Amino acid sequence: MSKLITYSKKLILEQSEELIIDDSKRDPRKFEPLYNRYHSKIFRVILNRVGVKDVAAELTSNVFFKALNKIKSYKHKGFSIYTWLYKIAVNECNEYFRKTGTTKYVILEVQHLTNLSEEIAPFDDDVHERLKKALTLIKYKDLEIIRLRFFESLSFKEAAEIMGISEGNGKVRLYRALERLKRIMKVP
Repeated sequence: MSKLITYSKKLILEQSEELIIDDSKRDPRKFEPLYNRYHSKIFRVILNRVGVKDVAAELTSNVFFKALNKIKSYKHKGFSIYTWLYKIAVNECNEYFRKTGTTKYVILEVQHLTNLSEEIAPFDDDVHERLKKALTLIKYKDLEIIRLRFFESLSFKEAAEIMGISEGNGKVRLYRALERLKRIMKVP
């Protein structure tokens, strides 16, 4: 087993992601380096949406199962395969919410709040609490662009690709979402 893990780590370091994807299209066993690279990130994305570790683990498994089954149809568009996996993860979460009728979560780490608060409001003792409350009041599409940029640290290009919009539109959406967030928080 350790040879396989060493081999995978070596592959990740030596081959570009695109080559690994091409190899995976011919031999599904070659998908392992992508799984190893992105599993924990996709798990965290899902956990931050569903809030339950067991459910997040199951949905993460579904994401990689679907990705492996559809890898032959994957088209490289100049983005990391992470954007494709992220889309699958969001779809899995949305399907879970539809089937179960459960509430959508936004689990925030202190660093997320700090990054976002630095962008929209001067720091004060209760800015994080006001920001948490404001995030529960904004529209889903505003929350999504904020999540992609500030919580996932994706570029505008990657965030736009995930949302199915142009990069310019992504920038405009983020600006407007931040303005709405400021209004809710009553930031001048």
